[in-house]
Amino acid sequence: MRILNRPEWRRTFRFWLIFLVVCSVIIAGGWGAREIRQARAAVDLPMAPARQGEFLVIVPCRGELVAGRSVQLTAPNIPNLQIVWTAPAGSPVKRGDVVLRFDSSAAAQQLQEKEAALQQAAAALEQAEAEARITAEQDQRDLLAAQYEVEKARLEVSKQEIMSRLQGEEAKIALRMAEDKLRVQQAANELNRASNAAKIAAAKRQLEGARADVELIRRRLGQMEVRAPSDGVVVFLNNYAQGWMNAKPFKAGDSVFPGSPIGEIPDLKSLHLKGKLEEIDRGRIKLSQAARIHVDSLPEKTFAGELAAISPLTERSFEWPPTRSFRAFARLKEFDSRLRPGMNGRADIIIERIPNAVSIPAKALFTRNGKPVVFVPARREYKAVEVEIQARNADEVAVKGLAPGTMVTLVEVVERKP
Repeated sequence: MRILNRPEWRRTFRFWLIFLVVCSVIIAGGWGAREIRQARAAVDLPMAPARQGEFLVIVPCRGELVAGRSVQLTAPNIPNLQIVWTAPAGSPVKRGDVVLRFDSSAAAQQLQEKEAALQQAAAALEQAEAEARITAEQDQRDLLAAQYEVEKARLEVSKQEIMSRLQGEEAKIALRMAEDKLRVQQAANELNRASNAAKIAAAKRQLEGARADVELIRRRLGQMEVRAPSDGVVVFLNNYAQGWMNAKPFKAGDSVFPGSPIGEIPDLKSLHLKGKLEEIDRGRIKLSQAARIHVDSLPEKTFAGELAAISPLTERSFEWPPTRSFRAFARLKEFDSRLRPGMNGRADIIIERIPNAVSIPAKALFTRNGKPVVFVPARREYKAVEVEIQARNADEVAVKGLAPGTMVTLVEVVERKP
């Protein structure tokens, strides 16, 4: 064995010392990088705390607000109606306020025509009555003349004792002719009287018809404005003239069929949410159960309500593929002037209350070896903790075996292979 001299020993010692220092730096760097990665992973994972409090087991059903009571607005029974103005949809109205107007130009023109016809019919009646009076006076004069001729002929017949037989026969013939002429005149008078009466009656009927037409047009003009029958807000119904796919609420410019419904004024105090209830949830609910109602347009407020009705049969939807579901009606217990029919929302029907339950988000529950687990931070790692499920909702789960306030991950932690 060769003995190193002093300079060689120093070089060897310095080499191994540098080697050990470099190895220590490499090992420390790797360990530090591992710790940094674990700490960074612990920070980057989304987490949520376990909350303790009353847990509500709910059955959700989405739908829209509908009014239990409303007054319908219908179009008048007038042909060729066209809307020219409407009150803003959803605007508050008072009883007697105008909510929409129809085009009245055609009716106004018809009124002028019917009034002219009425005047013409009145003039025709006056003319018929005047002609009847003239004819009656002329007939009366002719009748008096015929009666005079008869009396004159009778006077001549009474002179037959002082006249010849031939003149007596002539006087009798003249009397018979005068009587015949009197009967003819009487018949002519009756005929003229009946004819004049018929003409006057026809003129009166024409006048009454013209007057009825004028009254009808005037009533139609009075119906060109639809007024609110009660206080509330005005809601216009869909116009299906262009088909179901293109149905939109009535607006200015739309044509309306006579007597068809146009809108309604709902009673806002009778609003309730009509929701779609899945068949699997039908047996879990019952009437008068409490409900929390959320309106999409008012996310800051939760309305108290209760389950008021459930449809006895399923209803088929217009979606594709078509589905069948029940309809649940949740009644609002409080009034809010901001609510309107047709607003979308959700009713959470409360079927069970669990006091002092520990709940976590549904995203934080996972399955490991067939058992429900959650992942909680342990130093710089995460460990799986088995829990027992008490109740489950769509977005949260009540569990046992987890302390309140424990932070749980919202993503599953995959174990690293050794």
